Amino acid sequence: MKFENVLDDINGFGRFQKMIIAISFISRFSMPCHFMLNNFIAVVPSHHCNLTALYVDDWAFRNLTPEEQITVGVPLRDDGKLSSCQMYEEPQYHLLLGDSNDTQAEKVPCQGGWVFDNSTFKSTLASQWDLVCDQKGKDKQTGTIFFLGVMCGAMWFGSLSDRYGRRIMLLVSYVFATLFGMGSAFSVNYVMFAVMRFFTGFSITGIIIVTSVLNVEWVDIRHRKMVGVIDSLAWSLGSISFAGIAYLVRSWRLLAFSVTAPLLVPIFTWRWVPESARWLIANGKLEQAQTSLRLCAKMNQTEEFAETLTPEALSLVIKNEKKDRVYTYLDLVRTPVIRLLALRTAIVWFSVACCFYGISFDIGGFGLNLYLTQLTFALIEIPAKFIVYYLLDKIGRRKTLGGSLSFVGICILINIFIPREMATLRTVVAVLGKGFSSASFTTIVLYTSELYPTVVRQNGMGFNSAISRTAVAVTPIILMLDDVWESLPKVIFSSLAVVGSVVAWTLPETRDRCLPETIDDIENRSSGEKLLLPSKQCLAN
Repeated sequence: MKFENVLDDINGFGRFQKMIIAISFISRFSMPCHFMLNNFIAVVPSHHCNLTALYVDDWAFRNLTPEEQITVGVPLRDDGKLSSCQMYEEPQYHLLLGDSNDTQAEKVPCQGGWVFDNSTFKSTLASQWDLVCDQKGKDKQTGTIFFLGVMCGAMWFGSLSDRYGRRIMLLVSYVFATLFGMGSAFSVNYVMFAVMRFFTGFSITGIIIVTSVLNVEWVDIRHRKMVGVIDSLAWSLGSISFAGIAYLVRSWRLLAFSVTAPLLVPIFTWRWVPESARWLIANGKLEQAQTSLRLCAKMNQTEEFAETLTPEALSLVIKNEKKDRVYTYLDLVRTPVIRLLALRTAIVWFSVACCFYGISFDIGGFGLNLYLTQLTFALIEIPAKFIVYYLLDKIGRRKTLGGSLSFVGICILINIFIPREMATLRTVVAVLGKGFSSASFTTIVLYTSELYPTVVRQNGMGFNSAISRTAVAVTPIILMLDDVWESLPKVIFSSLAVVGSVVAWTLPETRDRCLPETIDDIENRSSGEKLLLPSKQCLAN
């Protein structure tokens, strides 16, 4: 007997499953806000040296208008704009007479801090802690620090949720993400903020990977793709909302607080989240599994089957491996088929994440309004995911993933040859690329959860999520390579998309296939199309 037989009897997509999906949807809603937070709080507004405290004893300077003070105190760059990091050692009053010659004037680094343009942003990390000039780049580093936390959290939560269960680790994620997210908003210095962001990312990744697996493990085969797309839509709707939140909240502290506060809701609703019955059975907790399954049957109004859900019957679901064995990440490399699967999914996850965030983080690179670009990038995800919903069953997971990655590479490549002056056209092509990258991300999350067996599914998701977050952490570094050659980042991203597409085509198809329960389910079958049993054959066993 397979677990799919049990779900078939008690309704694998009834009120019980819809409750789990709704709770998951609420918790995932604020995730993209944190992931994209640095796009707005790490912006460096226009700035110049603060002169008011330096020439206070100069009577002539104090009687000038603010514009005239800037003229005599701040030199111009070669492009005619005010210098951001230098000032004149002494006021150059002759510049007020139209004389632009300042070659003899002594220029020094800013001595009294900076004045920032607050017309767009009330405050950012740069204006809060003067992260400019010799401190330039520290604000952007917080993005990498956040994603390093996400990477570490993926490994930690992936392992512990396979060991201690999905439900308890989900609560830990909720509580820690809320505490550290709030801590970020109230940080008193840069170091404290960086530490808070690391642990915020560490905690948030647990919410993402645990809810993804929990949803898939509770629904039947026919509705797995729907659940995957719904989870992904929560991300898209969160991204759309974030554009509006960021537009209305221009202070970085209030913005960090605003995107963390919604996590208080899932902490309250956690009490209704059940443990994964698949995990309980796989770990020999048959009585608890019986309780959860009977609750499911009651909510789904299929109580006539509840009496058949005895511990003895459930023990037949997994019978080839020791139920008290502790599985770790080492189980992903101990046996040949799982090892090859882990290698291939890691390559695809790295490629998908690099391309998705490479486009998402470059919202300021098209010469258009930041908020409008963020909104457009988010809106394109909605139709992309409805198309994915159709294609997942029509052509399968493998073709959807491989095809979408190929189109991502094409879109990025096209933008290399479009002049920067054609900002609108470049943005249109980038939006199309974002849509295809969103489609690939939606597919790979569902696809991966179907490829790994129950006993190491969370480890598999944690491992691949860590690979993904590694990719996200290096994405800002890749984007900075435009100093070497303007098109180099796009060449790298398009190449990664092609590599990911090629590897995706080697993965086994999981459409209409039963989820594997044990490592033996994978290893005892040959690789390729026979890796997973068709649903009809599975249910008949």
